[in-house]
Amino acid sequence: MKRVSCATKELSFGPARLRREGNELTIQLTYRGAYGMGEKYDSLNQKGRTVVNQVQEQFCFQGDRTYCPTPFFWTDSGFGLYVDTCETTVFTFEEDRIRVTLPEQAEVVLFAGTPEEMVREYMGLFGSAVLPPEWVFGVWASANRWNCQKDVEALLEKLERYDFPASVVVLEAWSDEATFYIWNGAKYTPVPDGKALSERDFDFSGSPWPDPRGMIERLHKAGLRLLLWQVPVYKKQGEDELPNRQNDLDRADAAERNLCVTLPDGSPYTIPEGNWFAGSMVPDFTNPATVESWFAKRQYLLDMGVDGFKTDGGEFIHCADARFHDGTTGREGMNRYCRDYTERYRDFAGPGRVIFSRAGFSGQHTVPCHWAGDQQSQNRELASVLRAGLSAAASGILFWGFDLGGFAGPLPSLDLYRRATQMACFCPIMQWHSEPDGGQFRELMPGEAGNNERSPWNMAERYGAPEFLNEMRYWHKLREKLRPYLWSTARDCVRDSKPMLRPLAYVWPEDPAAVKCEDAYLLGDDLLVAPLLEENAVFREVYLPEGVWYDFFTGVAYQGGRTVTAGGNGKLPVFTRNGWKWNNG
Repeated sequence: MKRVSCATKELSFGPARLRREGNELTIQLTYRGAYGMGEKYDSLNQKGRTVVNQVQEQFCFQGDRTYCPTPFFWTDSGFGLYVDTCETTVFTFEEDRIRVTLPEQAEVVLFAGTPEEMVREYMGLFGSAVLPPEWVFGVWASANRWNCQKDVEALLEKLERYDFPASVVVLEAWSDEATFYIWNGAKYTPVPDGKALSERDFDFSGSPWPDPRGMIERLHKAGLRLLLWQVPVYKKQGEDELPNRQNDLDRADAAERNLCVTLPDGSPYTIPEGNWFAGSMVPDFTNPATVESWFAKRQYLLDMGVDGFKTDGGEFIHCADARFHDGTTGREGMNRYCRDYTERYRDFAGPGRVIFSRAGFSGQHTVPCHWAGDQQSQNRELASVLRAGLSAAASGILFWGFDLGGFAGPLPSLDLYRRATQMACFCPIMQWHSEPDGGQFRELMPGEAGNNERSPWNMAERYGAPEFLNEMRYWHKLREKLRPYLWSTARDCVRDSKPMLRPLAYVWPEDPAAVKCEDAYLLGDDLLVAPLLEENAVFREVYLPEGVWYDFFTGVAYQGGRTVTAGGNGKLPVFTRNGWKWNNG
């Protein structure tokens, strides 16, 4: 690894020759593939593409946009580079040349070696990866449509009735959706001056959540952990929303004490029109007073037993002139803000709890768990999230998942849901999630009318396919049997700074067929997974790298270094290197 000053004009490093003129860096290099750049939905190999490293919120069909970029890449030829800046950078990957547009004063860090070595050294720039608790590797159940305690009780009843294992419940529609820290419908006396509320300040009788502490205790007794949804805003409420006095007080306090991001004249910055949560003020997590005030209001949730937070949003800085308490501006904040936000939540939650994030920037392995954001329940979105997961892994993100089958729009077909469930079973995080009934943004993208929950039992009921429930139960129980392997692998990944998902190019960069492969991966050291990505696909071709591989389900041996046709019997192709035949019993 070599750090290069912005004053350096020319040098050779490993297989590359570099020349810098002002804010333009040119790299002469022979390579077949370039990987990393954060969570990229358009392609795993970025050769032939131009990448803009800027955090952007995109509701479905992300294309070349991403919630989680990083100005870091590595190549199969043994060269890698990271630009040490939070400002926007542009990378253009040409045939034998890579051009980088970067701030004139930005330093670059160069890497040479194997992909494993380069990713490890890149991760080391930010500190050690964080190991999540073991329960993260069970099945996650989530739905925005659950908006009362009775819905959670119904979920518990159905998990037991249908004999489905789960380890995590995620609630989005739990709060007043103004403060995002008060249970919806709870009675209390608003407090001024940013003072915190505690559990004893609330009267939950008559609320849709009459006993949140008791509900959490019942979840824990059933072996389930609870995550609550969060968004980092002092919300501007719409004319059609009920006034929220506590939110008004919080906004006034944030403006008075400069707890929020500001404009050059000192007035509060607000999210521009046309963006999610337009008109809202944004907490400034570089200000210690903001951190203290923000989390004092949420401490009672941890005291109740909440096990973590789904830290949504964060793609909220759209103005280069925005000002932060630490002296930085929106030029850095466009990318850095979501990292500051999630890191503060990580610190607040502490060991044994989880932060589950959508947006991020460089060094996101220190905020352990991520999901791929919003996708429609369409087939092409499944291939998109696979590319996103593999490029995120190539960028040092260890623990990642997606909303299996998508969460927006009409329900997925049974075939898409089946193939997405199979893929999710062999991902670090396995989650099903649903948007509100009728759709989150009905005017832009109508959703399913009626109950659109993406639970296996609702899918079976809506399609009149009771046999589908048995099929899905198999994959959920298989996930439970995989938990010891996943947990052991997770510990090894944190110790060795290695992603759980591994593109074939990460392991076999010298193999042209492995470099070319973008639709299969290793899960840990032993499992090679090839998701079925086409509608009604039963079989597919799979490239097996060198060595002997065994069918995970049948134990049949295959000699590697060639492409085989695999699948059938309702199973996606999975191979193992250790000769272990999976017990189907």
